[in-house]
Amino acid sequence: MHVRVTLIAAARSSSMLAERFDDDRPLDQAGWHEVQRASHALVPLGAAELRYCSPTPRSRATGDALGFAPMAQPALSDCDMGRWRGLTLADVTAREPAAVEAWLGNPRLAPHGGESLLAFISRVGRWLDTRPADDGGRIVAVAEPGVVRAALVYALKAPPATYWNIDVRPLSAVSVTGQAGRWSLRLDGGV
Repeated sequence: MHVRVTLIAAARSSSMLAERFDDDRPLDQAGWHEVQRASHALVPLGAAELRYCSPTPRSRATGDALGFAPMAQPALSDCDMGRWRGLTLADVTAREPAAVEAWLGNPRLAPHGGESLLAFISRVGRWLDTRPADDGGRIVAVAEPGVVRAALVYALKAPPATYWNIDVRPLSAVSVTGQAGRWSLRLDGGV
C-alpha cells in the first residue's frame, strides 16, 4: 500500500522578507499575488483525498486561497525556535554567536530553548509515517518551508545537516511516495 504526499510551501509573508524565525505573520500582498499566479498549477492538487496545512496563518491562507479547505495539523508546525522566535538570524548571531554556532553545528542541540533540528525532523517524519496508505491515495499539505525541508530529510533518510542544503521557495511543490519508513522522492512537481 502506497500513498503520495505532496508538500506545497506556503506563499510568502513579510516575515520571510525579513528572514525572521517563524513569527506567525499572515500572507502579505505579494504572497496573495503569488498564490493567484501559481493557482493554475496548484489548484488541481486539491483533488487529493486528504488536505492539510501547518497551523500558521500563512499556510492556512495559502491552502484556502487554493480552494483546499485544509485541516490544520499541529505536527506540521515549524520548528519551535524558543526565545529566538520573531528575530532575524543576524539579530540572534549578534546577541548569541556561540549559541548560533552550536545550533548550526549540532542537530541535537536547541540553545534557543525550543526544539532541536533532530527533534523537528523526527516530529515531521512521524506525521508523514502515520498518513493512511491506501494504494493510489493522494494527500496534499501546505506547510512552512522548514517543514517541507524536514519532511524531505526524513523521507530520504539523509543526515540532519542536509536540512541546511535544501532551498524551498514559496509555492514550490514536491511529492514523496511510499509508506511508513519507506519513502521515495518524486520530482514531477506533484501534478
